[in-house]
Amino acid sequence: MFKRMLLMLIIAGLIFGGIFGYKAVGNYFMNQYFDTMPMPVATITATTATTAQWQPFVSAVGSFAAVNSTELSTEAGGIITSIQFDNASEVRKGQLLLTLDDSVDQADLTRLAAAQKLADLELDRLQTLLRDKGVSELDVRRRESEAAQAEAAVASQQARIAQKTIHAPFDGVTGIRQVSLGQLVAPGDNVVSLQSLDPIYLNFSLPEQQLASITKGQQLTVSVDAWADQQFSGEITAIAPAVRQSSRSIEVQATFANPDHKLRPGMFARVQMDTGQRNDVTLVPQTAVQFNPYGNSVFIIRDNDGKLTAHQRFVSTGQSRGDVIAITDGLEPGDRVATSGLLKLRNGAEVKISDNEQATPTAEPDPTPANQ
Repeated sequence: MFKRMLLMLIIAGLIFGGIFGYKAVGNYFMNQYFDTMPMPVATITATTATTAQWQPFVSAVGSFAAVNSTELSTEAGGIITSIQFDNASEVRKGQLLLTLDDSVDQADLTRLAAAQKLADLELDRLQTLLRDKGVSELDVRRRESEAAQAEAAVASQQARIAQKTIHAPFDGVTGIRQVSLGQLVAPGDNVVSLQSLDPIYLNFSLPEQQLASITKGQQLTVSVDAWADQQFSGEITAIAPAVRQSSRSIEVQATFANPDHKLRPGMFARVQMDTGQRNDVTLVPQTAVQFNPYGNSVFIIRDNDGKLTAHQRFVSTGQSRGDVIAITDGLEPGDRVATSGLLKLRNGAEVKISDNEQATPTAEPDPTPANQ
């Protein structure tokens, strides 16, 4: 029995040893084949680094806001007797917009005015008698107080009546009214919004690093989606004195002339502001740059006796505009760089440049793609 068991173990060992040996030899020769296998030629597109003069600028996004904006409401309650404005109409400062029923208040004013007139007559009579020593000075002073109280009552009633009307506090454009004729309104009910549109403010924020590049009076341009083919010019009129701790940004306000009322409060705007002097920059398409956490790089194409090879080079990138990006260090004008197929490339890999123009990525600083 022992001999049989030993024989079976020897046979099993030989069988499994042969299998594992065969796999090990196969893996060895397979690794040798892949290690010595020549890399296939990668087909790519390439372009030459160029130079251009760029004007440094700061870009941001912001929102327009009215110089004056309010929701007009009533100080007193009552029934609306007249509305003196149209929806979305221009009004002038002081223009009457709405009146409430004041018939009861007018009647009280008539009564108080009559009482004031009587108090004034009594005061005049006593002052005449005082000169003739017919009354005491104390009686005259009491009448003076009563006359002053009557005058104050009239003024108070006139102010109460004035609260039954709404006048425009500034020049502007009304919104859509929230009330109707004959409606009973309570104090504080919204009647209509009023916005001043010319001029108009633009509020936006910039990183604190840009604080040194902006000043009051500096010119800037904006574009809005509603008027995509038009640029609007304005100037910085206010810079916040403090930087926001939460975002490390600073609030900036610009003012724009708006005679055509094309710019409206709440409208989104893209801001561009020139800073500094124009300078020469080296440009490549953005598709030529590999953006990595450990550093950005490009593949330089070299011609070695008719054999094109790609060599990785780390670069420092600057501002990007449209399809192109500025290279501040690591690349010289005239260097040929790969613009597509970068994932197929390794340092020293042989490449072939495609002559298919449709496969070449666009490189426009201000692209205008068709709206498909």
